[in-house]
Amino acid sequence: MQFIPYDGGRKAAGFTGTTGDCVVRSIAIATCKPYYEIYERLAQGNKEQRQTKHSIRSYANGKHTAAHGINTGRKWFKDYMTELGFTWTPTMQIGQGCKTHLKAEELPAGRLVVSVSRHLTAVIDGVINDTYNPDRGGNRCVYGYWKLNTL
Repeated sequence: MQFIPYDGGRKAAGFTGTTGDCVVRSIAIATCKPYYEIYERLAQGNKEQRQTKHSIRSYANGKHTAAHGINTGRKWFKDYMTELGFTWTPTMQIGQGCKTHLKAEELPAGRLVVSVSRHLTAVIDGVINDTYNPDRGGNRCVYGYWKLNTL
């Protein structure tokens, strides 16, 4: 799969170093919105999300940060993605096995935020836009993707 190295505007927003911000990066790239705008919204959602006995162990939970991961299974996150104009399409069910891989021919055209194991990446018309190429030679399984309906 073609790959373009891009940080989504992280450096331009004044952030330095590396961190676990793939959710912010992929959304910023797919929507063409400023990195900082996406970062702040996700950080606020992270800070305000309800604490559970499982999430209390997470470093970032309850803190105003989006640099250490976002729980993309939370309702507030799904609502935010819908608000941005995305639609979720699952590509894998429990016990089903991998049916869709991170390959251009197995994904639809358009602006996507693709969920793979422990990572989200932006794919625009079959081209990965990320800080590194996560496709594992076309063998990386896709759990699902958010497709942007409008831009």
